[in-house]
Amino acid sequence: MVSPHGIQLAAHLIASFYGELCAKVCECLIRRGTLTLPQIIRFTELRRENVVNCLRVLIHQNCVQAFIIEEEGGFGKETRVATQYMALFDMIVHKLRLSKFMQIVSQEFDKETRCLEIFQGLLEHGRLSVNQMIDRSAQMEGGSDFHLIREDISKLVDARLIERCPAPDPFLAPPSEEEVAPKKRGAKASKIVQPQLTTEQRAVAAAGPTESLRFLLEYDFSEEVGQETSNKITIGKKRKHDDLISDEDILDTSRKKEALWRVNFEELVQRLRNKACISYVTRAYDSVTGIVLSAIFKLAGIGLKAGKPASVSIDAINTEVTKTDSSLNMDRIRASLAQLGCKSSQTDFDIYIFDLTPLIEMAQDEEVESVVLRRHGKEACRIFRYLSKANRYVGTDTIAETNTTSPDATDTIKILNKLWKDDYVNMEKVATSGARQFDNVLWKVNKKPLREQVLDEMYHAALNLRLRIAHELDQGKEIVQLPKDKRIGDLGKKFDRLRKVKAILENSLLNLDDSILLFHDFCLQ
Repeated sequence: MVSPHGIQLAAHLIASFYGELCAKVCECLIRRGTLTLPQIIRFTELRRENVVNCLRVLIHQNCVQAFIIEEEGGFGKETRVATQYMALFDMIVHKLRLSKFMQIVSQEFDKETRCLEIFQGLLEHGRLSVNQMIDRSAQMEGGSDFHLIREDISKLVDARLIERCPAPDPFLAPPSEEEVAPKKRGAKASKIVQPQLTTEQRAVAAAGPTESLRFLLEYDFSEEVGQETSNKITIGKKRKHDDLISDEDILDTSRKKEALWRVNFEELVQRLRNKACISYVTRAYDSVTGIVLSAIFKLAGIGLKAGKPASVSIDAINTEVTKTDSSLNMDRIRASLAQLGCKSSQTDFDIYIFDLTPLIEMAQDEEVESVVLRRHGKEACRIFRYLSKANRYVGTDTIAETNTTSPDATDTIKILNKLWKDDYVNMEKVATSGARQFDNVLWKVNKKPLREQVLDEMYHAALNLRLRIAHELDQGKEIVQLPKDKRIGDLGKKFDRLRKVKAILENSLLNLDDSILLFHDFCLQ
């Protein structure tokens, strides 16, 4: 579920890039979940042609995914297939950080190549074929060598910065009885149950190309996917004529004979995640621990994700670390691994298991503490940190004993009440038994809902910053449109002020996006 301010931010981003109608369709999908075309028309109260055009744009810009699902018919009716559409919130929020993605590509390749220009074209147009990328580059340069442009496209593919687009409308068969039944594991199977994928998660997984085809430049994959999907739909099933036209109207832009390519946002976010984590451990511990973590990221590769620990040998880490600093010995590397929370394998002591989740949670806790510090002061931050590390309910008297500023429990209670009113801590009253009964007040930090609350506040702040930037530009549009030689005197000062304010707001938005990445995107990578 997307938070309220997250929905508002996504709608604003879509409106800024693609117009109000697209924003209305997208907001409807985010709020209501997956919908069919008739349902979108009914809920948005837009004309069918407008909805179809909006869906075409949103699909082409990787903001909406279509999929075909088999639905049960009513009493005495056969099952039927229907095309449904779902908004991809994670892809929409990436519109906030396009400049960061451009910077990654700019640092990756030489300025002599066209890689940045090709990458920028994919960010702008969403999906392009190889020939379209070549034609675009040739038009921008007034004619260019076909083979050189293709080499630059190949460089982006080899760096995993662009990938083949997912299937336009994958078919989801009804889950079998074995898939519906809970999957049990081990001796304690009655207690351990594997979570089932939602329909939306199944659709995204089914749409994605296999790893062997995802970065294959020569293979024409999109045509094969379209044929496979059509076969699955038509065998033994009939579709209504109106539904068939609706799907073709919307999905015809994706059913090209050439394979379509898009930006690989997963790779870009992983690079931002690795850089942020290395910077955090370097600041929290020392530079050597940052070097060791960098080596782990290189060795683990794309398989390292939050919640999926990676196994790396100490010898491989040592080899990679010595490339950066040859003076580091094995004992120093093991000490850094201990700081990172790595544990040796029970079967092989030279194999270390690294889990990224505790590191991300530490950084999130530090970010929440900084918010508490700004809003409620040092003592409130210290009390909050104490409860956060305790991770359990703690009595008021126990918390007051740790209050170094004021030994009076009344001051501690005032601070706790402020934190409680802002939903930073939870309060629980427990009645004591005995001759003299009274309520004992306990306090605790529930981290998961608190992180969701902080993330929603970040979405709200990002929306306000974008609205403020748009307001400033609208107020100063007449000055911006003036020729440079006429911006003199007061007009020149107003222009300089507008430029400075815009730079400050945009930098603030980029810094805020770093926190949004930490609380949302890094948890998914």
